[in-house]
Amino acid sequence: MKKFFLRHLIAALCIISAAVASAATPKYIFYFIGDGMGLAPVMATQTYNRMVKNNPQALRMMSFPYITWAQTYSASSPVTDSAAAGTALSTGSKTRNGMLGQDADTVNVTSIARQLKDLGYGIGLVTNGSPDDATPAAFYAHVPNRGMFVEIAKQAAASGYDFIAGGGWRGLKKENNGIYEEFEKQGVVTFHGMDGVRRLAESDAERVVLLNPDGYADPNEMGFIVDSVGADGVGITLPTLMQSCLAHLQKNSPSKFFMMVEESLIDHALHSNDGGAAVREVQNLDDCVEIAYQFYLKHPEETLIIITADHDTGGMSVGCRATGYNAYLANIDAQTLSKGKFSDYCADLLKEGKTITWEQMKAVLEAKLGFWKAVKLRDSQTEALKKAFDDTFVKHEGKDEKGLYKTSNAFASEVFRVFNDAAGLGFTTPNHTGNPVPVFAIGAGAENFTHQVNNIEIPQIIRRLTNIPN
Repeated sequence: MKKFFLRHLIAALCIISAAVASAATPKYIFYFIGDGMGLAPVMATQTYNRMVKNNPQALRMMSFPYITWAQTYSASSPVTDSAAAGTALSTGSKTRNGMLGQDADTVNVTSIARQLKDLGYGIGLVTNGSPDDATPAAFYAHVPNRGMFVEIAKQAAASGYDFIAGGGWRGLKKENNGIYEEFEKQGVVTFHGMDGVRRLAESDAERVVLLNPDGYADPNEMGFIVDSVGADGVGITLPTLMQSCLAHLQKNSPSKFFMMVEESLIDHALHSNDGGAAVREVQNLDDCVEIAYQFYLKHPEETLIIITADHDTGGMSVGCRATGYNAYLANIDAQTLSKGKFSDYCADLLKEGKTITWEQMKAVLEAKLGFWKAVKLRDSQTEALKKAFDDTFVKHEGKDEKGLYKTSNAFASEVFRVFNDAAGLGFTTPNHTGNPVPVFAIGAGAENFTHQVNNIEIPQIIRRLTNIPN
């Protein structure tokens, strides 16, 4: 009799507990998406954090109480692109690669951002890429092709969202196309650069867009952390954008808001197989997570924080054939420029017909990547570098490598292959993979993330928590 009573008591408590959990309606939702951030880039960053920085605390995201992983396949392939994955993460619907805000039959599907806006939530979308690129656009756009940048930007203007930030509109790459006029017509005020950050803080505008300065070197993205973007006061960092968004939402929608923050450049670094840059970008995302976490500490029963990725890029590993059972991530500290920047440097030398000797190039590699000093190289690696140098700059026979975002100079590709080998960071591809991605959660309703999920389940869970019909 006693055992029977205990069993029923435990069952009743579980039901009550589940009811209480399901009743938790988050008022403040932070949704972080690390573009291309598979499991390995997170582990590489945590290993760097632990072994190189000697930090006894885990990355903030890895300290969250609920951690699982998600499948990312699209309706058309086991390997998704960012458009299909963004649509899955924003709407809870699978679609074909290349499509945004539409299901596989090209029927428009609604994002949680749109639905929460209709419920009175303030909405902020932040990225260090382009705000009309796949991931942010999936939260407001409905197009059959992710490359329809002008139409996407105009849909952003019409969205009614409170705050949108990023590098710049890709639809402006060739001409104006009426994009700025569209935002003005919708009553949206556009700010640029760090001066814009300061003016925004003093502005009474309800709907705002915050972008890179006009004429910035690459207006469509913020630039890699490893390239020290922002050190000269021109560029803007992702944490700065997020702080501005948070301040704006707290001022204009203090009772409830939803913020999506994308770290776009993790993906760009991994497409280039630039392991050191990728680690710094994951850390950059974690710095943003820390901002949300400090907010959560003030509102623990009303805040939900979710971190995930749209897909894995690069098939990265911690440890590679060159290092065996080890990795030497301290080498990352010697890297002071991205593969993209170094590739541009090499390409400019060739384009301008400038002569550079091997000894001069060695001095550049030593200064910018720590080769032969902080980064110890085997004789065979030095020989491989010298051969690639001769093929590229002496014989002019080097073959560049075409990537999704950037074509890499032949010599630069060999330099970063050697750098990755020395650090113990391996790659299987310059493209996306079908590998699973991590999910981290804390706060109101986070206990729903205790099982392996499909990416479409994440917005479905948010809908349930905020009483939106699926």
